[in-house]
Amino acid sequence: MYRYKTTIMDETAVKRALKRISHEIVEHNNGADDICIVGIRRRGLPLARIIAENIESIEGTRVPVGELDITFYRDDLEKDSVNPIVHHTELGFPIDDRAVVLVDDVLYTGRTASAALDALKSFGRAGSVQLAVLVDRGHRELPIRGDYVGKNVPTSRNELISVKIPPYEDETCVELHETE
Repeated sequence: MYRYKTTIMDETAVKRALKRISHEIVEHNNGADDICIVGIRRRGLPLARIIAENIESIEGTRVPVGELDITFYRDDLEKDSVNPIVHHTELGFPIDDRAVVLVDDVLYTGRTASAALDALKSFGRAGSVQLAVLVDRGHRELPIRGDYVGKNVPTSRNELISVKIPPYEDETCVELHETE
């Protein structure tokens, strides 16, 4: 069980970080023409939508947003559940030769991002794949890094980063919790 320790980012800080990430994506890709944004299900999706809205306000270009469920691509699937719940994956656009920006809430071991890369391959061959995360908490087990990071938060293994964002919660913030 985890108990609340502190708020790392309030709503203003989250919005500011996502706006900065959006600007960095546009700058790195020389505009928004060949970009598509793919949110890793669950909290990566609302973050991806916010980034796409920010990019549209910056560039005047609507960037397509997709949703990726990585359930069957996780290497720890058998540990989690005998009958995993599979959710919807919806891209609705080709990724071939495009800059795909994967979006997730927290980068920890790198296993979620690795599974997302495996899942993405079933949709085509991207020109490049970039990773945007709201929080990087360290403790990598795989050689994966975020290309765009909202905030680096060094944590211990007995701590948990909790990203709260609508529609899953009624507030927007990032909290740190620790084991009791």
